[in-house]
Amino acid sequence: MHFLMLVFKILFISSFFHLFSLAQQPQICVETDRLALLGFKDKIFKDTTDFLSSWTGKDCCGGGWEGVECDVSTGRVNRLVLQTPSERDTSVYMKGTLSSSLGDLVFLETLIISGMKHIAGAIPESFSKLSRLKQLILDGNSLQGDIPSGLSHLESLQTLSLSGNHLTGHVPSVLGNFKNLQQLSLTDNLLTGVIPIGFKNLINLQSLDLSHNSLSGVVPNFLGQLQNLTYIDLSSNELSGEVPVSLCSLLKLSFLSMDHNRITGRIPTQIGKMKALTSLSLSSNKLTGQIPESIAGLPNLWNLSLSRNELLDPLPIAFSKGLPSLLSIDLSYNKFNLGIVPEWIRTRELSDVNLAGCKLRGTLLNFTRPDSLNSIDLSDNAFTGGISSFFARMSSLQKGKISNNQLKSDVAVIKLPDGISSLDLHSNQLFGSLSRMLSNKTSKFLEAIDVSNNQLSGSIPEFVSGLNLKVLNIGNNKIAGQIPTSISNLDKLERFDISRNQITGTIPVSLGSLVKLQWLDLSINRLSGKIPDSLLGIEALKHANFRANRLCGEIPQGRPFNIFPGAAYAHNLCLCGKPLPPCKGTKQDKLGQ
Repeated sequence: MHFLMLVFKILFISSFFHLFSLAQQPQICVETDRLALLGFKDKIFKDTTDFLSSWTGKDCCGGGWEGVECDVSTGRVNRLVLQTPSERDTSVYMKGTLSSSLGDLVFLETLIISGMKHIAGAIPESFSKLSRLKQLILDGNSLQGDIPSGLSHLESLQTLSLSGNHLTGHVPSVLGNFKNLQQLSLTDNLLTGVIPIGFKNLINLQSLDLSHNSLSGVVPNFLGQLQNLTYIDLSSNELSGEVPVSLCSLLKLSFLSMDHNRITGRIPTQIGKMKALTSLSLSSNKLTGQIPESIAGLPNLWNLSLSRNELLDPLPIAFSKGLPSLLSIDLSYNKFNLGIVPEWIRTRELSDVNLAGCKLRGTLLNFTRPDSLNSIDLSDNAFTGGISSFFARMSSLQKGKISNNQLKSDVAVIKLPDGISSLDLHSNQLFGSLSRMLSNKTSKFLEAIDVSNNQLSGSIPEFVSGLNLKVLNIGNNKIAGQIPTSISNLDKLERFDISRNQITGTIPVSLGSLVKLQWLDLSINRLSGKIPDSLLGIEALKHANFRANRLCGEIPQGRPFNIFPGAAYAHNLCLCGKPLPPCKGTKQDKLGQ
């Protein structure tokens, strides 16, 4: 008897562990889920991501199906995540449409199909069946049509992002049914109409991004009732009216952008109550009056962008002691008459200073904390001197722009920091030769130089290998000599403009090796000979101009040269061939006789 009891105990314990081990084994996915996934795969007729090639076999829950995850307790698909590693890589994409079969994945909590670029068509109405969905992210595709109002049935949704598509129509007011929604992004679409009143019910919303659409009407007052908001971006729309005072009650808001709209009136003084604000961008509107003193009391504000409005002098006196966190300021193109760069700007540790078109004049004054500057734009003012050493101590500077002033200096004495990547000094009164600025000591970081519309002379220097120049614009100067064959060393060049100079000689064959070139302007010089056929190798070229030289012979007969407008070749000695009349004695000429 004792033996029988021992056997029963052993059998019971072994059966318990057997059942326990079965429970721990991953479930083979339910057939309806597998068919729903294969329905999606069937609608994708090209997949360079190669994700869907792994969708084979019966078990979509075993970990072998890329992007598919299942709940171990139910064996149902609860996550589908298909994201490209980089949206910039145009070679990685899916082409097709979203299958309505995805609506059959009723246990889905997360659906992310992002950055596929060429998934088009409408968002399926069947998505309204995904009642357990918490995250719906369909960014960076080519989806079209209206946002389905049926999405309002997804009452568990916490994140909805449909940005970077081609969606049209109005934003459905019923999206306000999302009581649990925390993140809403519809940026970079073609949406029209007003910000719907239904949004006033989104009481848990933390982030709202409706930027880069064509939304109109006023910025609604009810946004000020959504007390959990920390991020609002309404930039690049057609919104009008004033900045609602109600927004100033959003005490958690850290980011507010209404750039590029039609906002009028004054900046409300109550904005000083928004102590959590770190970034305020109201550029490119029609704001009037003075900047309120209360902005100086924002302790966390690091970015203040108010450019391209109709704001008036004087700047708030409190700015000299306030704004303790300020790093970036843009006051460009208002109605300011500053005279000199304010001392409180020159003495701060700032990273970005933009004071273009602020009626600054005289000599450029040095900054006392120059090593912190990353970019500076003082263009469209009336500076006359001080350029030679102005940049010298800006050791972190990447972008310097002081174009369209009255600066007089020999470019050879302008000292540039080693790490600078972009320099724009066009439309000044600079003189001298480029040979020092473009030499074997030129920084490898330098990617763009624009010194056009000055009084530079000398010749184009030889180019050493290893330079990373993408833009070289020396047009409208007094530069003579020839285009050096070493131009081929600028193998990253995308824009080359030497127009309106006194360049002689022939166009070097080596120019054709600049395969990344998109813009080429050699017009109004004294170039002779023919346009070399080697230029046909520049397949990326979108603009070329050879006008007003002494060129002769047949234009290269291939795209894009034979489809550029005839004006691009006008006023030369004897150029011929498409798009100009055919050359004499050619097949094309005989056919025309």
